[in-house]
Amino acid sequence: MPTNKSAKKRVRQNITCRMRNRSHKSALKTQIKKFVQSVQNKNTADAEKHFSLTTKALDKVAAKGIIHKKTASRKKSRLAKVLNRMKTTTT
Repeated sequence: MPTNKSAKKRVRQNITCRMRNRSHKSALKTQIKKFVQSVQNKNTADAEKHFSLTTKALDKVAAKGIIHKKTASRKKSRLAKVLNRMKTTTT
């Protein structure tokens, strides 16, 4: 247990930040699942819409430091690869 005033405050702040980070990560995972679901349904227009929303969410989360910027870049690259593969197989 923290004994001085500043350490107690840091504990309170860490709890708040942890919950906020969890919320952002959860929303990001949900957005990725929506994209994957639209790809599995072979809905190209819906997949493109969800891809742009997903990349936006990844960039925001990376900018806030919740995930590393290279992790966001890797995820965007893999999702783009899935989208492009889906487009070429449907046409």
